[in-house]
Amino acid sequence: MIKRCPECDIEVVGRSDKKFCSAKCKSIHQYENIQKQEVFYLSVDKQLKKNRRLLKKFNKSGFTTIRTTVLLNDGFNPKYFTHYWKTKKGELYLFCYDFGFLSMNRNGVQKYLIVQWQDYMND
Repeated sequence: MIKRCPECDIEVVGRSDKKFCSAKCKSIHQYENIQKQEVFYLSVDKQLKKNRRLLKKFNKSGFTTIRTTVLLNDGFNPKYFTHYWKTKKGELYLFCYDFGFLSMNRNGVQKYLIVQWQDYMND
């Protein structure tokens, strides 16, 4: 019986328990399986990285206020964050790794206050 590579359908030559014709086919097969199995994880990770990139892009001074529509139009999704920090005043900053945002309403306009993580926030 001739064994065939599940990735490229070429004949597999070698050990009796060998499944793939080459290391390349094995790697491709494993990568594709991970992509299928980890769809949710990979999509969340992608959005978190996008959120961080956007917060960093718009936070030039370390403390910036921006209209929410600007971030949302660029693909920012506030539902995805890595952790939060609550101030003594009770304000809740949501963070994407080292950049955080606080939702606020100024003169009827919805805005985000963007900050960068500071050492004092560890307490």
